[in-house]
Amino acid sequence: MSGSGSREGFGSPPWDPADRVSELEDTRAIPGRGNAGQPGQPGQGEQGPGPDSGGDGGAGQPPPARRARKRRRRRSALVELLVLGVIAVVLALIIKTYAIQAFFIPSASMENTLDIGDRVLINKLVYDFRGIHRGDIIVFDGRGSWDPDTPSSSNIFSRLGSDLEGIVGISHDSSIYIKRVIGLPGDHVVCCNAKGQITVNGVPLSEQSYLYPGNQPSAQPFKITVPSGRLWVMGDHRAVSYDSRGHLGDPGGGTIPESSVLGRAFIIIWPPSRWGILNIPATFEQPQLNSPAANSSNAALAAAMDNGTPLRQGGAVAAGLPLALGFTGAVPLTWLQHRARRRLSARRKRRQSGQR
Repeated sequence: MSGSGSREGFGSPPWDPADRVSELEDTRAIPGRGNAGQPGQPGQGEQGPGPDSGGDGGAGQPPPARRARKRRRRRSALVELLVLGVIAVVLALIIKTYAIQAFFIPSASMENTLDIGDRVLINKLVYDFRGIHRGDIIVFDGRGSWDPDTPSSSNIFSRLGSDLEGIVGISHDSSIYIKRVIGLPGDHVVCCNAKGQITVNGVPLSEQSYLYPGNQPSAQPFKITVPSGRLWVMGDHRAVSYDSRGHLGDPGGGTIPESSVLGRAFIIIWPPSRWGILNIPATFEQPQLNSPAANSSNAALAAAMDNGTPLRQGGAVAAGLPLALGFTGAVPLTWLQHRARRRLSARRKRRQSGQR
């Protein structure tokens, strides 16, 4: 082995110099395998967003199935709200026709018992169970007695609009009045005695509890025996009330038919500061007032029948209800139908899954 030669095992390598290693940025990922070892890149065997990863091509976007479910829920909520409103209106119209109705007080004729702007509820069922009492505050239709007897509109849309107005206590019917009953059929009503009091069958009424302050019972004298089937009514603000006294020359001598009564006002519901029950004043509960009146009324009815005078049954012609009562009944009905629909849907899904 020569001195200049390579020692065995220490000479030049038997292979060529290594090829240049590509720079990192020049590397290419094998399709489908990822870039293992690269920061920020999925490694070998890792996968990018797939169809079940919660995206559909847009960052943060819900999948189409989830969006469809949300749309169905929104549509279902809107349908249920619409159904609730329809049921509420139908119930309100039914109750308005047969039970309770709200009325707005537009004038001062019943002050201070009822102020302008008050809203009252009338009960039309009460006279199906008892007769009209003296002292009742009644709402009645003046057509045919105090006003000309004009036929109601035959236009279905006009009637529907009027009914919907009645639900919330808004009415533009100028023939509807509210007054207090003073005399029943057969009563002898006179103004006034030596003390300036109105008397019914000779019994004086003490009206200070409900008359407008400073008003006298009546500045206009009158004397009438109330005909069969009719009522003598007056406002509590006697100085401004155009009541039976102002219609003495009309048929019935200012009285109104019992059959025109829509119902009895029994409560003030608005404004809240005016809330209160409308009770019958104590003066109308006098035993002396009621006993003779009953005999007089019976005699008048018997005379009317003997003369062949047609008798008209008392009762209400219309009634109603604020819309809130309709919603009170509609909410449980809507909940029940929603629950039934969900049960049917669950049964349908169970059957479908069992068939697979």
